[in-house]
Amino acid sequence: MTRARADRTVPERTPVRREEAAERSVPDGGARGGGTRERLLAAASALFAERGYDRATVREIAARAGVNQALLFRHFGSKQALFGEVVAQGGYEQLRNTPPERLVETVLRSLLHPPADPAGAPGASRSLKTMLRSVGGGDEVSTAVTALGDAYAKALAELSTRQDGALRADLALSWLLGIGLMRVVVGRRPLADADPDEICSLVLGTLGHLLDGLPEDGAGGAREEPS
Repeated sequence: MTRARADRTVPERTPVRREEAAERSVPDGGARGGGTRERLLAAASALFAERGYDRATVREIAARAGVNQALLFRHFGSKQALFGEVVAQGGYEQLRNTPPERLVETVLRSLLHPPADPAGAPGASRSLKTMLRSVGGGDEVSTAVTALGDAYAKALAELSTRQDGALRADLALSWLLGIGLMRVVVGRRPLADADPDEICSLVLGTLGHLLDGLPEDGAGGAREEPS
């Protein structure tokens, strides 16, 4: 006697893409997409600051974030777009949260003495360092760097009551970035070893002749504006 077999239909499985599997394999501690994005931003921020835009590869960024590199393109589209977000996240946050009259000192101190960041999260200091190391990196980074520089220059121009305020702001910003470049990237001594308070006192006192809106208490005393 032949036993009738039950007709069991095996449901068809939906194929899982490799990048989705990679994303699921790494715990986020929250929403998977959001966690992956934040890890990529943190990893990119650290690597861009350490090596500059050109030398930090997509593969290394993904490896440090613990994800498949395909996820980088899924979340950001390109390495250039990722760099732009790293720079923007810290730089524009600093602009939003800093009163114009304190921006010069805030930028200078962030270049001279970046705050400790053990978690590796993107921040203003790391973004500024990223920008310094990536100067001259090519057309891919010029848009992000130029846009952030323009935003800082516009904010600094508000500190001048003179007709040539835009020029004064550009000169001030160029000097600040030059100081950061020589101290952070080149490591030129004695600048690299100098006390941040002493540097701030000297720089702010001199910049007071360019930007008359700087506070007196942060610019080394009273200033005489050239006629």
